[in-house]
Amino acid sequence: MDHRLDPMETIHARLSPIIAHRGASARAPENTLAAIRLAAAEGARWVEVDVKLSRDGVCILMHDDLLRRTTNGRGEVAQYDIDELARLDAGSWFNRRFAGERIPTLVETLELCLALDLDINLEIKPCPGRQHETAIRMVETLQRHWPAGRPWPLISSFAVASLEEVRLHAPEMPRGLLIGRPTKRARDMLDRLDCVTLHCDAKRVSRELVSKLAATGRPVLCYTVNDPHRARRLLEMGVASIITDRPADLQSALGARQESRQ
Repeated sequence: MDHRLDPMETIHARLSPIIAHRGASARAPENTLAAIRLAAAEGARWVEVDVKLSRDGVCILMHDDLLRRTTNGRGEVAQYDIDELARLDAGSWFNRRFAGERIPTLVETLELCLALDLDINLEIKPCPGRQHETAIRMVETLQRHWPAGRPWPLISSFAVASLEEVRLHAPEMPRGLLIGRPTKRARDMLDRLDCVTLHCDAKRVSRELVSKLAATGRPVLCYTVNDPHRARRLLEMGVASIITDRPADLQSALGARQESRQ
């Protein structure tokens, strides 16, 4: 039995006002260990990354269903085994100084976050038709590799089927619902899935939404905000966390406010 505290009780205390989106992805290739290291160096206490499966069922960091944008590979991620994916270059597309950066596994990512004392938001980003399998593999990986004395990572997804699998197999793991436009249906879904956070497009968030969710104990996290002035307005509205590609810029602009919230 897992004796960690109830996720709803701990999530407010754990969240940071700034979460590095796919690592420090404005200055390093997204969803790589280099981007996570840079986020920590820039003062981020949380990182957000995307998780998919290789063909042979290994959890990796990757946003797109296709390899072309962020690696020197071609075709669908789900067509390649982990050994094949590990040989790809996931850094040169961003800048040649990152040449040779690899697609990390989730296990490597967890180990690095633990070494850097970072909290982590794992977004389940399943390839088509792999919503259930991706969630189950992620849960199994966390159960094997995350320390028993440390609160679970926050797991989020647009894929309702993936969140349902996490709730079924690991109800103690905190879940966040990712949405574009807030609707009454989305708020009902939060209840049905026992989600502890709502992750919302910053362009669609409202003070009313934040207030209503605050009354239920659920923080609102907003993506993806790189403008410090916009970030400041959202925090003043009551948004708990800003997910940003530029943690250093927001740290600098919002540093005094962050210190006041810790």
